[in-house]
Amino acid sequence: MTKYIFVTGGVVSGLGKGITAASLGRLLKCRGLKVAAQKLDPYINVDPGTMSPYQHGEVYVTEDGAETDLDLGHYERFIDEDLNKYSNLTTGKVYWEVLNKERRGEYLGSTVQVIPHITDEIKEFVYRVGKKTDADVVITEIGGTIGDIESQPFIEAVRQISLEVGTENSLFIHVTLVPFLRGSDEHKSKPTQHSVKELQGMGVKPDIIVLRCDEPLEESIFKKISLFCNVKPDCVIENMTIPALYEAPLMLEKQNFSGIVCRELGIDAPPPDLEEWTQMVERIKARKGSVNIGLVGKYVGLHDAYLSVAEALRHAGYFYDTHIKIDWIDSEKLTADNVSEQLSGLDGILIPGGFGNRGIEGMITAAKYARVNGLPYFGICLGMQIAVIEYARNVAGIDDANSGEFDEQCRNKVIDFMPGQSNDIDKGGTLRLGAYPCSIVSGTVMERCYGASLINERHRHRYEFNNDYREILSENGLVFSGLSPDGRLIETVELPGRDFFVGVQFHPEFKSRPNKPHPLFKGFIGAAVAYSEKNDK
Repeated sequence: MTKYIFVTGGVVSGLGKGITAASLGRLLKCRGLKVAAQKLDPYINVDPGTMSPYQHGEVYVTEDGAETDLDLGHYERFIDEDLNKYSNLTTGKVYWEVLNKERRGEYLGSTVQVIPHITDEIKEFVYRVGKKTDADVVITEIGGTIGDIESQPFIEAVRQISLEVGTENSLFIHVTLVPFLRGSDEHKSKPTQHSVKELQGMGVKPDIIVLRCDEPLEESIFKKISLFCNVKPDCVIENMTIPALYEAPLMLEKQNFSGIVCRELGIDAPPPDLEEWTQMVERIKARKGSVNIGLVGKYVGLHDAYLSVAEALRHAGYFYDTHIKIDWIDSEKLTADNVSEQLSGLDGILIPGGFGNRGIEGMITAAKYARVNGLPYFGICLGMQIAVIEYARNVAGIDDANSGEFDEQCRNKVIDFMPGQSNDIDKGGTLRLGAYPCSIVSGTVMERCYGASLINERHRHRYEFNNDYREILSENGLVFSGLSPDGRLIETVELPGRDFFVGVQFHPEFKSRPNKPHPLFKGFIGAAVAYSEKNDK
């Protein structure tokens, strides 16, 4: 029977529930178990697709086109399993489904209530991911913090699941903060005790308590929390802040985390084979060189907005035994007057995805600087469109070239709506989403990086290259190196004779893994390393 693990958080948000859940998924997978992961988000939005990056960070896109919470990126990077639309549920989706069922008469005239109708919908979703993936273990993270009003139906639903499948097939892990008071030089367990009491008041007794801390905890803290929170002594686990993110599974396993989970769930599995993961972490710690990458965007004050991009850059750095120093450059403040000062010390420039016209001219200025000065350039989604606009203006002589997204009245829209897209349709869930095939042109940087003629990558966009400008831009030297299999859509562009000047309409960062860096990020960082070494000489 499928085993169900529920991860909740207490005291404050941002404790790393997602990293804890992802680390456990990696450990259980290394024990030979098939693991599925999902996130339950209590916010009322249907999905994060229309939410501001300032509030929510990046939107993570799955293979089947679901716009999801960024924690799913952690799950995929740690567990190395492609997730799907059954991996993220919001309050908005729950109520949407329940209200549609009520309108269709599926409740046969019943009064629709939080219990049982809302909780049943949540339970069905949790059960479904296990059935769809045939998983041995389903790890479900519940967003928010215990005590939040909006998370109560989710807590009630998982309490009912535990009752239905039995305590031998369900496990609750509660992640809490243990603060350190400088004034008295001591850790405090009281916030954890109050959080567990709140959870118990909702009918859920945690089986394992994971203590988030910045410094090692005293033995007395473990004993006190075990006694007062009614958990076994070895079920109190320390989760200390560490410099290397991917060391988390190893740190937790030193305390027999996955062994305790297997014991509590009655799972008979061999010890985890962590040799490959351990070697990767040792390689991360042993890095010696460094390259400076300028990430030019408009959400640089909130690094979570570009989380997967930053991680993919680091993954490629691990491959080259190189530290990646990201210079977060605000495109709104970048001008022709200060571009040399801002970008002269870089070994590569990356422009990530985004929407809206704010900061666009700064990005175009950065793309021009990279092209003129031979600097490695990587444009992702919006970053590809920026490269096309810059090239059209400054090489092909189309002075007013722009995107219809930034200037609806522009005469030369080298970037424009995809067929079927317009300003008249709803914003949520209507973009080109999920994995699509791309045919690679031989003799290109794309072919060198992938070593393949056909690839599949994940998309999230409404605008694309305008085919009316294929001929003039091609005549002026721009290479269309990746096309949809029918040749209709331009998926990638590049400049000839460069180590790396590539723009892609898709989002390769979503498929990068710490032990398997994405081919394009490897190509980009490899070019940046070569550029740095050349400058040093």
